[in-house]
Amino acid sequence: MASAFAELRAFRLISDRTIFNFELPQTSAAPAKLISECGAGFGERTTTIEQANIVIIGGGVIGCAIARALAAKWDDVFLLEALPKVGMGASTRNSGVIHAGLYYQPGSLKARHCLRGSQLLYEFCAAHHVPHRRTGKIVVAVAESEGPELLELLARARTNGVEGLQIIDRAAIRAREPHVQGFQAILVPSTGIVESEELVKAYARLATDRGAHIVTNARVEKCSPGPQTIRVSSAAGEIETRCLINSAGLYADEVAAMLGSNMAQHKIYPVRGEYCELIKAKRDMIRELVYPLPHNNGLSLGVHFTKTVSGSVWIGPTARYVESKSDYERDREPLEYFAKLAKRLLPELEATDMVPAHSGIRAKLAPPPHLREPGDTGTADFIIERDPQFPQVVQLMGLESPGLTSSLSIAEQVTAMVSEML
Repeated sequence: MASAFAELRAFRLISDRTIFNFELPQTSAAPAKLISECGAGFGERTTTIEQANIVIIGGGVIGCAIARALAAKWDDVFLLEALPKVGMGASTRNSGVIHAGLYYQPGSLKARHCLRGSQLLYEFCAAHHVPHRRTGKIVVAVAESEGPELLELLARARTNGVEGLQIIDRAAIRAREPHVQGFQAILVPSTGIVESEELVKAYARLATDRGAHIVTNARVEKCSPGPQTIRVSSAAGEIETRCLINSAGLYADEVAAMLGSNMAQHKIYPVRGEYCELIKAKRDMIRELVYPLPHNNGLSLGVHFTKTVSGSVWIGPTARYVESKSDYERDREPLEYFAKLAKRLLPELEATDMVPAHSGIRAKLAPPPHLREPGDTGTADFIIERDPQFPQVVQLMGLESPGLTSSLSIAEQVTAMVSEML
């Protein structure tokens, strides 16, 4: 068995040696599968399934953060990513905002992990030279009639432990953002932005430096629970693990179903968010981050303005339930739709000031309105728990925003859970 583990440690990728454009260490051995064949006498050959301590399904920002954390404590940590590179899904198809923790139900996992994760993320980015900036943001009540809602949001944010908040008036809004229209706003100094691709790369690089094995092009096809281990069959082969972390994002419910877990009842509903970008000549219309009040239906935080680390200005995201988890482009909203929504905050904006940009898909646990039960608010908390049927499995489901901000804090919680298992 020791020699099998030595063979497994000898490679970092099955078919692609790059993880988001950085090179992994070159190795002398790169087996095409996670299995090895051994002689069994009389000329026969049998297949030996390799063993691992931990397998993580999903190479998004949270999966990579977890791999980094777990590899510091255990050997033989594997991360299986279906796509050719890590972080190609929701992890890098978003606004790249480091959230402060305003919006979430007090006492929820979202509130707790966002607050803790924000602090950890700023520290991590500074230590590992990940491009980021603590910009602050304003959440704007456009009309006086929205004032009570703004104060309600302020009270929730303070209950969650967000510090440094203040209400600013129309003149202060104009001083900060000369082109933005508003009656009042919450100034949130702890909000920031991060280059999300660089963050995923940093997590992945540090995970591999600590000995984790990141295997791309490894779409999971089957999970077979046993008394002590889980056998995972993927496009890269088979491996048995003492602990399985389901961090499959949009596909977390499908992985749960492969296990035969009752947690598959937590269905993931894909919600597409589309973005536009201000043309270069109009970028000065926005200085930092400008948000409207969030949607009452819990679907999104509303179409907002984000000035990125590189100086681009994104407008979005929209929020629309879609049938397919891979439907990023079909029937995209026209530029005029973005202009109509954004004009409440930025009256000067015209459709000709924008060009289409990227889109992303959120992993929502809340169903669309026509499927909701009476009293359903359309909001749902993160699910981070050991599977009641399969105690070797940690299920992470519905890790939408503020998942990126929360990634390091979530990794702390998962590490503590794994410590109880191994």
